[in-house]
Amino acid sequence: MKNTSLFNTEAQRYREMKKTGEKMNNHGCYSVAPLLCVSILMFSLSGCTMAPSYTRPDAPVTAGWPSGEAYKAESAKADQKPLAEVPWREFFVEPRLQKTIELALANNRDLRVAALTIDKTRAQYQIQRADLLPTVNGTAGATIQRTPADLSSTGRARVGEQYNVGLGVSNYELDLFGRVRSLKDQALQQYLATEQAKNSIQISLVAETANAWLTLAADRERLKIARDTLASQQEYYQIMKHRYDTGITSALDLYQAQTAVDAARVDIARYTTLVAQDENALGLLVGRSVAADLLPTELGSLTAVQELSVGLPSEVLLKRPDILAAEHRLKGANANIGAARAAFFPRISLSAGFGTASAKLTDLFQPGSVAWNFVPQISVPLFDTGRNSAGLDVSKADRDIAVAQYEKAIQTAFREVADTLAQRGTINEQLAAQQSLTDATAESHRLSQARYDRGVDSYLTVIVAQRALYAAQQNLITVRLGRLANQATTYKVLGGGAAQ
Repeated sequence: MKNTSLFNTEAQRYREMKKTGEKMNNHGCYSVAPLLCVSILMFSLSGCTMAPSYTRPDAPVTAGWPSGEAYKAESAKADQKPLAEVPWREFFVEPRLQKTIELALANNRDLRVAALTIDKTRAQYQIQRADLLPTVNGTAGATIQRTPADLSSTGRARVGEQYNVGLGVSNYELDLFGRVRSLKDQALQQYLATEQAKNSIQISLVAETANAWLTLAADRERLKIARDTLASQQEYYQIMKHRYDTGITSALDLYQAQTAVDAARVDIARYTTLVAQDENALGLLVGRSVAADLLPTELGSLTAVQELSVGLPSEVLLKRPDILAAEHRLKGANANIGAARAAFFPRISLSAGFGTASAKLTDLFQPGSVAWNFVPQISVPLFDTGRNSAGLDVSKADRDIAVAQYEKAIQTAFREVADTLAQRGTINEQLAAQQSLTDATAESHRLSQARYDRGVDSYLTVIVAQRALYAAQQNLITVRLGRLANQATTYKVLGGGAAQ
C-alpha cells in the first residue's frame, strides 16, 4: 500500500488539530473520539488498490505508413502544429462552409447527446467518488407512545415521550483493500472515455458537414451542366427540325438530335432530385435548415480546405480521440479487476452517531443529555459457491476484450489513414489527366460539329462526341469532389482538432 498526497495532507492537518484541541467538524467527528476519527480518515484516504499495474499494449501496426506506387512519401513540416491541435477553422477556410460548420456544432443532435452523456458520466463519477468519504447526516426525531395499563409495569396507562437531535454516519465502508477506490477509478475512466468520444463525434461532424456541403456543390454544378447541355441541344434540335422540314437532312439525324435532348432532360430530373437530397442531408447534419446564402452554387475551382502533412503513425493514431476513448475503457476494465479481487477480503463498515436525547423537549440540550453510539461491522466471505471467483474471471475477460477492442481501434484507424493516403497520392495525377481528357473531348466535339456542318461526317459522329464531352465534364466534377473530400477525410482520420 502507498499513501496518496491527499492522505498525507489530511493526516498532517489532523495532527495540527490535535495539538490545538480543535474539533474536526469537517469530518463529522468531535474531539471526544479522536482515535475513531483518525482511523476513519486513514482508511478512507488510503491509496491502496488491488488493480494490476496498467501497461499500454503495443500497437499492432507497422511503424510507418504503407509504401508503393499509390503513396507519396511525405513528412510533417517542421513548423506545423500537432495535428490534434489544428483548429478546424485553419483547415476549412471557405467562409460559407465555416458558418455552416458552426451551425452544425451548435445544433447537431448527435453531438448534443454526446455532451449530455458526458454530464451523465461526470455525475456518476462524482457519486462513486463520494463513497470514499463518510456521509454525515443530521437527524432529529420524536417518539410519543401510549402504553396500556395491562402492559405497563406500574399497572397504569402512561404516555412516553422521547426526543433526539444529532449527527450520524451510516454504513461507511473502510476501503482497506481498495474496492471502493477501484470502482471510483473505473467510473473516472468511463467519464474520460465519454469526453474523448464526444471529441471524436465533433471531429467527424466537422468532416461530414464539409463533405455534405461539397457534395451539394458538385451536384449543383452537374445540374448546371445538364441544363446548359439541354439548352444547346434544344437549340440544335430546332435547327435539325428546320432542315428536316426543308428536306436538307434525314429523319435519322432528327431523331438522333431528339435523343440528345431527352438524355439531357433525364439528367436534369436526376440531378434536381440529388440536389434536394443533398440539401436534406446537410440540414440533418446542421440540425436546422441552412440559409440559401450559405449554400454553394457550384464546385468549380473552389478552395475550401487546406493541405495537411502527415506524421508518423505513433504521433497520429495514439492521439485520435476514438483511440484515446478505447484506452480509457481499457484502463477502466483494468481498475475493475481491483474491485473483483477486493471482494475476496473482509469488508468493514462503520455506523456512528452523536447528539442529544431527552424524554422532554425542553431538556433536549441540557447537561447530561449527550448520547452517542458506535457500531462497527465486519463481513468475511466464507462460502459463496464460487461467486467471487466468477466475478474475478468476468473482470479479467472484460479487460481482455477491452485490449482487443483497443488494438482493433488502432488497426481500423491505420487502415483509414492508409486508404486516405493511397487516394491522396494519386488524386492530383487523376485530376490532371481528367482535365486533359475533358479539354481534348471538347475540341473533338467542336471539330466533329464543324465537319458535320460542312457535310463531311454524319450527325452520329456529333452525337458520340457530344456524349463523350458531357461524360468527361461530369467525371471532372467527380474527380474535383474526390480531391476535396479526400482533404476533408484526411482532417478526420488524422484526428484534427475541433476547438471552436
